[in-house]
Amino acid sequence: MNFDDQIDRKNTHSLKWDGLKKLFGSEDLLPMWVADMDFRPPQEVIDAFQERVDHGVFGYTIISDQLSETVCNWVKSRHSWPIQPEWLLYSPGVMPSIHTAIQALTEPGDQILLQSPVYTPFFHIIKSNGREVVNSPLVLNNGRYEINFEDLEIKLSSGVKMLLLSNPHNPSGRVWRKEELFQVAELCEKYGVWIASDEIHADLVLKPHKHTPVASLSESIADITLTCMAPTKTFNLAGVQASFMVVTNKECRRKLEAVQAMDGFHMLNTFGAIAMEAAYKHGGPWLDEALQYIRSNIDYVMKEIGEKIPKVEVINPEGTYLIWINCRQLGMSDDEIKKRLLNRGKLALNLGNAYGPGGEGFVRMNVASPRAMVEEGIKRLQIAFDA
Repeated sequence: MNFDDQIDRKNTHSLKWDGLKKLFGSEDLLPMWVADMDFRPPQEVIDAFQERVDHGVFGYTIISDQLSETVCNWVKSRHSWPIQPEWLLYSPGVMPSIHTAIQALTEPGDQILLQSPVYTPFFHIIKSNGREVVNSPLVLNNGRYEINFEDLEIKLSSGVKMLLLSNPHNPSGRVWRKEELFQVAELCEKYGVWIASDEIHADLVLKPHKHTPVASLSESIADITLTCMAPTKTFNLAGVQASFMVVTNKECRRKLEAVQAMDGFHMLNTFGAIAMEAAYKHGGPWLDEALQYIRSNIDYVMKEIGEKIPKVEVINPEGTYLIWINCRQLGMSDDEIKKRLLNRGKLALNLGNAYGPGGEGFVRMNVASPRAMVEEGIKRLQIAFDA
């Protein structure tokens, strides 16, 4: 795979490229915001799509035993977690899965905890389901985010019913260590709190770090955990909408299935099922190459920003292809940062204040793009923040 290929994505109904005018007010921007790649997926996935297109009939699709076995094999080989096919529930996406979990396992008015700064839709999905957001903010310590366990226990003990966990963490790229996850999970067990773990970036962990599914820590922890995974971030397949939940607790699974049936979210679309099976069966070598390329892009960005915009600090990611950039030393408001990026740099990034308390003064940059585009993005960032 040649990750240097620059593929024109304009006029393909791409949110990242064709949504610029609606979301940022201008089309004349370089988009390095939303978390999808500018790379083609593995050729085996494209070939599987083509074979199905050539067949020409696209009726209702069932989940085959072969697909579930493929998913289990992937999770075991990549994350050292032996799971069973009967533990799997399929869904169009991780956020629909979390919606299902909230509906199935909590009641209106219940408290749900998150740890900001964190993936923006976490806030919305709690509020839109009529639940109350409880925040235990992460602590930024010498360029690395840490969990405030004292605050976390106080919040969990106050009647919280569910924790939304971002593992690996979006937007900072922290890959939580086994001991950190164990401490979080022990507190959830102690206070009777469900864990809904968003592990969509699990496959995108950079060496030497390793992803730990929180449910893999023990049977009792698995019993209170709903694990959400997908091939969509891993292989740039977000548009086909395919994900799965791993749920070892049989009674919990029954409740989730009941809500899925009520919402009509109890199957994958034809191409989602095809993509998931082909990617997990054949995509390992592609992913290994992609991770090397992404790491080299991250190293380039850190070096260039360190030399050319020294007041800006890059939080070195341990996973994902997202770079969390601290602009606080520039002394600018979030509004000023936004204006400079859009009007001077002509660069579309995610503003940090959208990720909740603690995100102010940050921006998030997606570097899963050809190196030439990343180089252009850094030039524009420098223009935006030049005195």
